[in-house]
Amino acid sequence: MGQSEPSGFFMPNYRGIKMNEPNNKVPGLATRQSAIRLLDAVCRRGETLDQAMAAATGKLSNPSDKSLAHNIAANVLRWMTALDAMIDSATRNRLADDAKPRMALRIALAQVLILDTPQHAAISTALPLVHGGPRRLVHGVFSTVMRGVESGKLKLPEYPEIPGETLDRWTGNWGEDVANAASQAWARPAPLDLSFRSDDTGSLEGEKLAPNHLRMLPALPVTALDGFDDGAFWVQDLAASIPARLFGAGEGRTIFDLCAAPGGKTMQLASAGWKVISVDNSAKRMERFHDNLVRTKLQADEVIADLMQWEPAEPADAVLLDAPCSATGIFRRHPDVLHCIGSRQIADRVDVQRALLDRTAPWVKPGGTLVYAVCSLEPEEGEEQIEAFLERHEDFTIDPVTADELPAHILPGESGCVRTLPTTLAEQGHVDGFFIARLRRKA
Repeated sequence: MGQSEPSGFFMPNYRGIKMNEPNNKVPGLATRQSAIRLLDAVCRRGETLDQAMAAATGKLSNPSDKSLAHNIAANVLRWMTALDAMIDSATRNRLADDAKPRMALRIALAQVLILDTPQHAAISTALPLVHGGPRRLVHGVFSTVMRGVESGKLKLPEYPEIPGETLDRWTGNWGEDVANAASQAWARPAPLDLSFRSDDTGSLEGEKLAPNHLRMLPALPVTALDGFDDGAFWVQDLAASIPARLFGAGEGRTIFDLCAAPGGKTMQLASAGWKVISVDNSAKRMERFHDNLVRTKLQADEVIADLMQWEPAEPADAVLLDAPCSATGIFRRHPDVLHCIGSRQIADRVDVQRALLDRTAPWVKPGGTLVYAVCSLEPEEGEEQIEAFLERHEDFTIDPVTADELPAHILPGESGCVRTLPTTLAEQGHVDGFFIARLRRKA
């Protein structure tokens, strides 16, 4: 065949599927083509799913089709190690990682084993993703794996496996318990955390883990929830809400929210009485930021600018720098980051963070507060970054965070900073991985 043949190869007839059926006559095929484009963007070009969505799903007019394409791709990325092990068990010679038949098989198997798609629908939309001889290969490998699943010889593990380099890095930095908790967190949908303008959560029910917060089971569409149209709340992971909480009441004082889009932290600060000047370099993300402000009826000055070029007229009482980072802490909702981020990318982010910290530190008034935050599980971007900053800036010191400032079950570390890990709130559904430091500029 010139390809890796499946072991125990045979070709069943899935309700009369024709191997050369024209692509345009297969229902749902366009969605799977978008999914394979998304996976190619992540695995071959190193893009994130968010970056690739517009181009990969541009031909899909139905929002639910776009959502399905994203869901298929995300689950392939989450369970890729286990799916590949199944595929490899059914071939005599291993398929290349970037071979199109392997990607088509990943998509078909993810649909059947994770999304509960009927076998016929999964294979009928997988075969047109490849052409010529590889179709026979995909058909045969899929059939072999399905026989193994139906006989009980093959099954997905209880939890997806964190990709190798990341698993080694997290085990070395945090220990096996944290690495195991990360796998468990990756296996289930993240809960829905809502931040509210006030402590009144209305008719919505859930677990209240902090003031102005409610945790619910995943609910889609969020736009249908009571209070959304009135701007009562916005979606924000509980850990992501911590940085803005550490400033307390604003009482009309001025704060710079840097790297502000899509606006969750700005809305928190405005709700707490701060006069917020929000800066972000992405015009597209600031469109969503503006829409969020309009919906919640909150006020902030919006600035689209590069922080390395923009200069405030005068220092502020406080600065929140939610710095660009590897984003490995948000892997539960964004499984692509664990396939895109390695040591080189982390080192690049560290350089950017260092430059931003040095540039924005003078924007804090003497006696004022600087909060630095990253949604990263990498110490180089968190603990080590702040340690190096304090060595360079003797006019800053850590302002220790206290337990009563934090959500339930989250405690500050010995240094007075906050580190959330996959083990944090594990029984309540986990939180994103964050590092947060509150610094005071000496008067």
